[in-house]
Amino acid sequence: MPTASKPTAIKKPQPKTSKSGRRISRRWVAIATAAVIALGAGIGFFLATSGGSRDGTTAAVKPYVGGDLHVLTALGDRLYVGGHDGGAVSSDNGRTWTQLASLKGADPMGAAASGDSTLIGGHPGLFRSTDGTTFSKVTGQGGLGDVHALGGAGGTVYAGTAARGLLASNDGGASWEARNAEAGRMFMGVILVDPADPQRLIAPDMSAGLVASADGGVTWKPLGGPGGAMAAAWDPTNTGRLLAVGMAESAMSNDGGKTWTPLTMPQGAAAATFSPDGTTIYAAAPAGTTAAVFASTDQGQTWKALN
Repeated sequence: MPTASKPTAIKKPQPKTSKSGRRISRRWVAIATAAVIALGAGIGFFLATSGGSRDGTTAAVKPYVGGDLHVLTALGDRLYVGGHDGGAVSSDNGRTWTQLASLKGADPMGAAASGDSTLIGGHPGLFRSTDGTTFSKVTGQGGLGDVHALGGAGGTVYAGTAARGLLASNDGGASWEARNAEAGRMFMGVILVDPADPQRLIAPDMSAGLVASADGGVTWKPLGGPGGAMAAAWDPTNTGRLLAVGMAESAMSNDGGKTWTPLTMPQGAAAATFSPDGTTIYAAAPAGTTAAVFASTDQGQTWKALN
């Protein structure tokens, strides 16, 4: 932020002045004081609307993501949003956000919860947190490169990587095995993993729309929905209720993807997710270098801006 320049010093009136001169002098003092107050208020307004600090403090309005927006997901009682240059977390349903300083430049794309860990994937690799806010890059056997998509349920985690395709872990990401060397390369965002059957997966594929697997990612079939899928989500209380966000349109299905209905999203929305109880749909759209987050409680018929 540019440093505000100091107000020009006001020349002190000479001792010999008329009453009108003294009145003019006092008027200039009042104007100068008002200008200083206005300048301070303007700086405060800028801070409040620019998404807040990027150093791990609570953002007043919009979280900083750095341009492109890749992911929005609910993990437990937290919402995570991420983009090209950073990520943020909200613990109050998207009203306020805390910047994740340890993910600065990590290009967060996918997110998953496994046990007591939160995993975030991006171009630099895989990051892990045990408190949901402080992340460190995973190295060694569990380390991955260029992770575009993540999903998990219990101790099972799946990762879509640009170089190695779809990988799976049965120990919360401590080690990985290949499931399909081709599938997963174009996955983006969150891979949906059924908690009741971790072999059942749905993923957004930017080249094929939504795709589904019933054998833990070994084989896949098209599921329909919008082309160029960038995000997929399902109602945690009813996994047959799906939504998909594509490059040009969005849609919802109430029968597990057999049929789709067009869904009107906030302008520019690139990602969406359901609340844990399925009563709210959240959507996020890039707003400059920040993310604008919206909520709908009527299955996407109307949307309310949260920040």
